[in-house]
Amino acid sequence: MDLQSETFNPQDLASWRGVTMTPAAAVHVRDLAVKQNVQGIRLGIKTSGCAGFAYVLETVSEPKADDLLFETDGAKLWVPLQAMPFIDGTEVDYVREGLNQIFKYHNPKAQHECGCGESFGVQAE
Repeated sequence: MDLQSETFNPQDLASWRGVTMTPAAAVHVRDLAVKQNVQGIRLGIKTSGCAGFAYVLETVSEPKADDLLFETDGAKLWVPLQAMPFIDGTEVDYVREGLNQIFKYHNPKAQHECGCGESFGVQAE
């Protein structure tokens, strides 16, 4: 996975949009942290799926050295620095779909998604 992007400069902090959470996502992350006795969650990506990349969520007991912290209403979300070129500007939501409740990602960098919504692709600029 090529973790560099011509449009994302890790040294240019002023150009970053960051990663945000909706109020519903923040409530769920805070509840999850309390129930599992962790600090929050980490949002990363991996090469996967028919579109190229998949989001990966995991609980965080101890942040990694290259994790960036984004906090909303006390809910802590860490993102590995190498994932930022692909998810900078993403809003994480927590929604009900039928009987299920799931995290949804509104990623302005995603150029296409697979039919099931589990993976996404980005287009090099």
